[in-house]
Amino acid sequence: MLNRLIECVPNFSEGQNQDIIDAIVQAIAAQGAVKILNIDPGKATNRTVVTFVGGPEDVVEAAFAGIKKASELIDMRGHKGEHPRMGATDVCPFIPISGVSMEEAAAHATELAHRVGKELNIPVYLYEYAQPKKERNNLSLIRAGEFEGFAEKIKLPEWKPDFGPAVLHETAGATVIGARDFLIAYNVNLNTKSTRLANRVAFDVREAGRVKREGNPYHGPIVKDATGEPVRIPGKLKCVKAIGWYIEEYGMAQISMNLTNYKVTPLHIAFEETCNAALSRGLRVTGSELVGLVPLEPMLDAGRYFLDKQGLSTGVSESELIHTAVRSMGLDELNPFIPEERIIEYLLKDSVAEKLVRMSVSGFCDETASDSPAPGGGSVSALAGALGASLGAMVANLSATKKGWEERTAAFSSWAEQGQKLKKQLLFLVDEDTRSFEAVMNAFKLPKDTEIEKTVRVAAIEQANQYAASVPLEVMKTAFACVPLIRAMAHEGNPNSMSDAAVAALCIKTAVRGAWLNVLINAKELKDRTLAAQLVDQARTLLGDNHAACDAIVHDIESSLMA
Repeated sequence: MLNRLIECVPNFSEGQNQDIIDAIVQAIAAQGAVKILNIDPGKATNRTVVTFVGGPEDVVEAAFAGIKKASELIDMRGHKGEHPRMGATDVCPFIPISGVSMEEAAAHATELAHRVGKELNIPVYLYEYAQPKKERNNLSLIRAGEFEGFAEKIKLPEWKPDFGPAVLHETAGATVIGARDFLIAYNVNLNTKSTRLANRVAFDVREAGRVKREGNPYHGPIVKDATGEPVRIPGKLKCVKAIGWYIEEYGMAQISMNLTNYKVTPLHIAFEETCNAALSRGLRVTGSELVGLVPLEPMLDAGRYFLDKQGLSTGVSESELIHTAVRSMGLDELNPFIPEERIIEYLLKDSVAEKLVRMSVSGFCDETASDSPAPGGGSVSALAGALGASLGAMVANLSATKKGWEERTAAFSSWAEQGQKLKKQLLFLVDEDTRSFEAVMNAFKLPKDTEIEKTVRVAAIEQANQYAASVPLEVMKTAFACVPLIRAMAHEGNPNSMSDAAVAALCIKTAVRGAWLNVLINAKELKDRTLAAQLVDQARTLLGDNHAACDAIVHDIESSLMA
């Protein structure tokens, strides 16, 4: 994948005709340089959310192709669906993922909007960070009136499009294009068919709340302020937009939410507050669903939240945290939740980059035992460190759930979380050590027929050798960082797991000593002898400190077991 990445999430007003959906997706994919991550059609909403990523210029081309194809195939005059909409391509946001600022994403969105207006003759409105006029950067305000009411709305001076004609396109309607932060589209399921009740719950939780009324809170006269504007009663959740609707496909009402900043209102808090609001109105939440993709962070945070609420350790694996989040929020009530297909970081993972850690234990051993020089001692050392971190986390988790130690759960949970983090870093280094070795081999294969080629080759070999020496040094540092965890578990952890703590210390000792040898052999090849000496000095200090610490842990445990 490219280092400079923008995510694009166009919403097309077609969720029932698979041929049309396929044609739009194919138009996007035909650009070649973007990767489609997710296609999420909804029959009741009659809307499909497509998620793809790529370099900024490629995303602009792919988005234009999708919008063009949608304008050719979708006729908004006959469109019906539960979700608000104003055009064939209703909204097309750009979200910066890596190496791209929000300002750059907004500039590319504006470039796309200009093309759509000029070449497709579709009126386009900018929103969020791409819209310089703050009074019209809110999507819901722009879309108010929807397709049916936009033919008149677009004639108002204050609603002149940013690009394209000030006349609604007869079949394609109008489009909103912009740049925004990552938005989580999230629906919470209720045990009712009543849209009226669902909206009441939505008004309870959404930031905008509801208008204040005199007397009857639902039907009384609207209270207005001195300027004549309606007075609003704010809802409970910041950065949350919500409405209630009925989904005939599922035979239930839902609260449809947009979490515009999940760091302000996390996914699990949105779920919990909706549960509370529903319960206060005699309703019950039965589950929920994510529309499109979700970042990894809010899923892990949700898993930790529910485990902590249950009085269990939060220092479990990523997969266990995600499983807890899915089951606790009922994310699989309507459709299976497959993390590899719904979590954006997992979709962006390079499986080739994780070749070794994705193997079975026997497969890894077979690969190591083959006549290939990689994986070798460096990768095995990193794996030994990962096993040591895993054992340390295991003892912490066993201690956190030990009967009678409930008041210590939080402390042991924190230790277990540290172990999981270190384990993940060391597993990354398993493959990284092999990649660094392969980089050295590739450098030696560079041509050397001319003086320029020789110079380039020598520089590439030196650079590759430097990195090959730095990776095992990083293994040493990361493995040594496991010592405080293992020491704490040896002295304070579940006494029935003392031998596991000792084995963890031995794994760390092996990891550090093995990585030390790899630092030495790679540093030997460096032409920069000053750098080589610095690397070896750092490694020597780590080696001595680690050996002393690990030996002390093992000695204490052996003495205790033999007493």
